[in-house]
Amino acid sequence: MYKYIFGPIQSRRFGLSLGIDLSPEHKSCNFDCLYCELKPAKVTDSITNPPLVTSVISEVKEALQEYQNIDVITITANGEPTLYPYLDVLVDELNNIKKDKKLLILSNASTISDLKIQEILKKIDIVKLSLDCATAKCFKKIDRPIKNVSIENIINSLVTFRNKFHNTLILEILVVLGVNDKTEEFNALKKVLDKINPDRIDLGTVDRPPAYDVKGVSIEKLKELREYLGEHNVSIIHKEKPKSRVDFSKDEILSTIKRRPQSEADIEYLFSKKSKENLISLEKEKKITQKNIAGVIFYTLL
Repeated sequence: MYKYIFGPIQSRRFGLSLGIDLSPEHKSCNFDCLYCELKPAKVTDSITNPPLVTSVISEVKEALQEYQNIDVITITANGEPTLYPYLDVLVDELNNIKKDKKLLILSNASTISDLKIQEILKKIDIVKLSLDCATAKCFKKIDRPIKNVSIENIINSLVTFRNKFHNTLILEILVVLGVNDKTEEFNALKKVLDKINPDRIDLGTVDRPPAYDVKGVSIEKLKELREYLGEHNVSIIHKEKPKSRVDFSKDEILSTIKRRPQSEADIEYLFSKKSKENLISLEKEKKITQKNIAGVIFYTLL
């Protein structure tokens, strides 16, 4: 049984993932997010008893022999993985053994202002960072950060990092009912996202038992909020079944995709059989194409 490795698990957004937990003994996080699926814990800027790089790499090598068909190796933690003190060495070692697998990290973006962290992240294939709010009041309410972490600093640092990072950058917005589901908050997020220009935005809500008494929003609300984010590649995981699917003409499909790329999940959620046939026809006519962004397929104009 592995101590630092878990999975593989079938990720809805990245394929088959082999996870690495850099804080297996205790929750070690500099945020205390309302929606966290882990139990509440005092915020910290360090990981207690961090595992040795050699121990983690030994388990990864063994797991890669056992599970050869994985898509990504995911660096995560029982908290925040960028607090791991040997992250630079670990990333180098993982890059040496990953072969054709992609290296992914899931982070809350709290340490992105640290230039050393930026240099480490530059060596990772897929960097996924949280950005739940763009205003200070909302950020403090939903993410409950440790002192000296500000959303203004995170945003400015994200813009700087994007300019030097040439792999895949994904930002995740997790919506909590009554907290960051307001129009003004998404208008503020839109301005920030336009500056950062991530490759993909994952828009989700509370779907697992949270640490605190908060609730998620409906899929319909997520789709409404997505409208405020403009032409970015926005991925929504549709867990609910639609009340009905819609027949779209070719012109309607082209008009929609011109304004906003449609993910494969969007197509499955809303498109009728006839609409899917029109989509396939447009692809054959070379009017639209598929674009794979870190495991999520989007339909865009050619």
